[in-house]
Amino acid sequence: MTSSIGFIELSSIAKGIEVADTVLKAAEVALVLAHPTCPGKYSVLFSGDTAAVASSLVAGELTGGPLVVDSVVIPNIHADVLRAIGMSVAPKALNAVGVMEFFSITAAIHAADAAVKAADVELIDVRLGTGIGGKSFVVLTGDVAAVTESVNCGARAEGEKGLLVASVVIPNPSPELFEALL
Repeated sequence: MTSSIGFIELSSIAKGIEVADTVLKAAEVALVLAHPTCPGKYSVLFSGDTAAVASSLVAGELTGGPLVVDSVVIPNIHADVLRAIGMSVAPKALNAVGVMEFFSITAAIHAADAAVKAADVELIDVRLGTGIGGKSFVVLTGDVAAVTESVNCGARAEGEKGLLVASVVIPNPSPELFEALL
């Protein structure tokens, strides 16, 4: 079971590959993903116990130096966040839809975790910057009050850094919208 994740976003692909290697050698962590994203960034996502993840993150940040765009350790990551990264998850019911859009991939992961922990919502997608100019977004669903609370919490979690582009809550989306999101 994954207790924590670490995420490092870099502005260099070559340095990102080196950082991935450093992270794996620094402590006992598992690589969840390491790949280039738009526009020429590199993302490294790894998991393990909180102390190991934190140690690996520090080592990765030191290796990445000024090429680190953003990084985060999220203890007790909600399992739905990892399930929704990079793939759409069909919701159980058609309810309100919330969307949060960020300039940073790291911000989207952090906001998704805060959002899903804030209220009873389902994550549909956590899209990590590939093919969308380096931006990332989170899509979730649930009743209107839960979606509103989750979007507000997720937006606050990363809005302080100025990485939030926009957030919306759609109370009664058309069924075709759900089809387009999946």
